[in-house]
Amino acid sequence: MTATLKPKIKIYTKDNIHTLPQFEKISKEKQFELKVVASILPFRVNNYVTDNLVDWDNLESDPLCHLNFMQKDMLSESHFNSVAQLISTNQGNTPLFFQTVNRIRLELNPHPSGQLTSNVPNHDDEPVSGVQHKYRQTVLVFPKQGQTCHSYCTFCFRWAQFSDLDDLRFATDQHRGFLNYIKEHKELTDVLITGGDPMIMNARILKTYIEPLLGPEYSHIQTIRIGSKTLSYWPYRYISDRDTNEVLALFEKAVAANKTLAFMAHVNHHRELETDAARQAVKAIQGTGAIIRSQSPILKHINDAAAIWERNWNLQVRMGIIPYYMFVERDTGPQNYFAIPLIKALEVYRTALKNVSGLARTARGPSMSATPGKVNIEDVQVIRGQKVMVLKFLQGRDPEWVGKPFYAKFDPEAKWLTDLKPAFGEKQFFFERDIRVVNSAISNI
Repeated sequence: MTATLKPKIKIYTKDNIHTLPQFEKISKEKQFELKVVASILPFRVNNYVTDNLVDWDNLESDPLCHLNFMQKDMLSESHFNSVAQLISTNQGNTPLFFQTVNRIRLELNPHPSGQLTSNVPNHDDEPVSGVQHKYRQTVLVFPKQGQTCHSYCTFCFRWAQFSDLDDLRFATDQHRGFLNYIKEHKELTDVLITGGDPMIMNARILKTYIEPLLGPEYSHIQTIRIGSKTLSYWPYRYISDRDTNEVLALFEKAVAANKTLAFMAHVNHHRELETDAARQAVKAIQGTGAIIRSQSPILKHINDAAAIWERNWNLQVRMGIIPYYMFVERDTGPQNYFAIPLIKALEVYRTALKNVSGLARTARGPSMSATPGKVNIEDVQVIRGQKVMVLKFLQGRDPEWVGKPFYAKFDPEAKWLTDLKPAFGEKQFFFERDIRVVNSAISNI
C-alpha cells in the first residue's frame, strides 16, 4: 500500500465515528457492537490508519480492522449484553449506565502484573508518581502529557490509561520527582519512556523528559528507550509534522551525548511497515543514529500464523529494524478475544524462526510479562516419564531468577502463567515462595 502525505491528522472516536468517510462500509449491526464495546474499552483511530492500513473490502477477516475497530466478542456475553440493553433502552447517559461500565472495567483486571501495587517504588517514603521500577537496571517513565496515542490498539494491555476513570490512570506528577529518583539510583542503566505513546508529545515537551538525562548527573544511564506505535499509526511524525526537525534533532543530540537511543517500535503486522510513509519514517529515525527494535504480542485474528511473523521479521531486517520480542497477550481487557494457548504460540514462534536468517532470530519469545517477571516458553519435553513445559526467566523481580529454568505440567489450553501448575509433584513454583519478600524490597527501593 502507498500512503499519500497528509500532514494533518484527523481523529475518530466513538462520538464522531459516524463522520468517517468509510463508515457506511460497516454494517448497522457492527456499528452498534462498536458503540457498545467502545463504551467500556477505549476507541480511537486516525485518518492515516483508515486510509492506508484497513482493508475496507474485507472487514471480517482483515487483521488491521481487528487491530483498530472493536468487535462484539472482545467482551464476555454478559458484559456486552448488560451495556447493550442500557443503550437500546435509551439509558446510555444515566448513572446506572456509568456505574455498569465502571464495574465492568474493574472486572477486566485494568492494571495487570502488579503495575500499581508491586512496580511503583517509594522515594522519601512516598510513591514516585509515573514511575515503575520492576527490574533492577530499567525504569519506566509515564509522561503525563503522553497518555494517549494516535490510534488505540484494541488489544492494548494499557487500555485503562485511556479510560475516563482517574483511579485507573498512571502518569508523572507536575513536580517531576522521577528525575531525582533516576539520578539517585545508580544501578539504573536504562530509562524507558512509555505511555500511551510519548511521541504524541510535541518536541518542546519531549525535550523536558530526554534532555535532563543527557547531563553528567545521569552518566549511569546508558540507554534511553522510547516505546511508540507511531511508525505504524502516524509515520508523518518523522516526515512532515510541524516539529519533525526538532524531534529528529533531539534524537541526534541524545546519540551525540553517548547515549543509546532505542526506538521500541510496536509492529503487530507486516502491512504496518509496507507504506511509503512508514519506510520514510524508519530512514529518518535511523538517520539520527537511533536504533529501532520491534516487538508485538502474538494475537488471534491478527498475527497468529508463522507466515505473518516470518514476513514481518524478514521485512524488518531488510529495513534495518532489530526484531526484539514476541509477547503473549496479557491477562487484561479483551484477553479472551486475542489470546492463544501458550503451546500454539511456541509452535508459531519456532516455525517462523526456522524460516528466517540468523539476523531475524534476535526476537525472543513467546514471553509473558507476568507479575514475577518476563517468563519465556522454551520447550516441551518428557522428563521422568512426565510431559512438561520448560520455562525460563528472561527478566525477574529477583535478578537471581534470570536464566533459571523451571517446569510446568503440560497444558495445551493454558494461556497465561497463572494457568500453569508445577510439574513433578511440586506444590508451587520456586518463585512463588519468594515473591512477597521481593515485592516488599522493590516497593521500598
